[in-house]
Amino acid sequence: MAQSHVTNAPGTLTSSTAGDVSNAQIEIQTTKGPVQFYLQAGAYSLPSLGTPYLRSGSALTQLYGAVPVAYAKVVVSPDVFITGGFLPTLVGAESTFTFQNLNVERGLLWNQEPAVSRGVQVNYAHGKVSAAISVNDGYFSGKFNWVSGTLGYTFDASNSITLVGAGSVSRSFHSTYATPLNQNNGSIFNIIYNYSSGALTLTPYLQYNRVSHDDVLGINKSADVFGAAVLAKYTLSGGFSLAGRAEYLKSGGSLCGAQAQCVDTNLLYGPHSDAFSLTFTPTYQKGIFFARAEASYTKIGTLGSGSGFGAAADRTDQFRGMLEAGFLF
Repeated sequence: MAQSHVTNAPGTLTSSTAGDVSNAQIEIQTTKGPVQFYLQAGAYSLPSLGTPYLRSGSALTQLYGAVPVAYAKVVVSPDVFITGGFLPTLVGAESTFTFQNLNVERGLLWNQEPAVSRGVQVNYAHGKVSAAISVNDGYFSGKFNWVSGTLGYTFDASNSITLVGAGSVSRSFHSTYATPLNQNNGSIFNIIYNYSSGALTLTPYLQYNRVSHDDVLGINKSADVFGAAVLAKYTLSGGFSLAGRAEYLKSGGSLCGAQAQCVDTNLLYGPHSDAFSLTFTPTYQKGIFFARAEASYTKIGTLGSGSGFGAAADRTDQFRGMLEAGFLF
């Protein structure tokens, strides 16, 4: 990878060029019987736009460990099953690991979302309707005070829509690299539309997250972030495809003004900041081998002091180029 305006942060990449392991994982699962299991283990990095790059070695210790996803599945009926353990989040349109997505890097909206949660989830699917509800620990906090739910409807073979809602029901003081204190004490919502026909796949979606004022947690003012994104993929002949993403976020909420001992709540790049990104990812896949290049650009519109890119955290844009190649088998 290569990047401009490198942001210095503990445990993250401080050079403009580097190589790393994006995924060296194994997936083991059973698919028959009333009780089934899924296990995903190994090394990974989770590159995402607008944030410092965390190397795979640091990701294992600062994020979800060497077994990031593992759960048991109980099949209650053909329409209902229950899962419990380390679960992928129900929130958002992008998955956690690079090989699961159209682009190498996750986007700005993904940065606002939980990725992996510990909990229990009930799933239902019948005909055109699907639904899920989960009690979990949100942004991997260890406190099971989040409730998440989805409701989906498939119109036809090409069109579907999913509504998502999730949020905390009590306070959590836990704060780590994987558990942002503000977001973990808030709520988040999605409207996700998916269109797939022939060579073209389009996924536009909206996202809104909010954190309420809570002096006990040190959240002096309420804040929110509204975001919109479009994911797209077009499949060409000969194993080639083109993928892209465009997105925009804007934060708002109350400000302290002249109030003494009051700190504005920051959910993005400072209070009342905004940003957009563009990503383009051509891909080639033949059999178990794949290779893809990626170019991305992130631009901060309104920047809060000390919240930007670069060594001084005062730059408002960042270019990144990435090349990912490997084997899926």
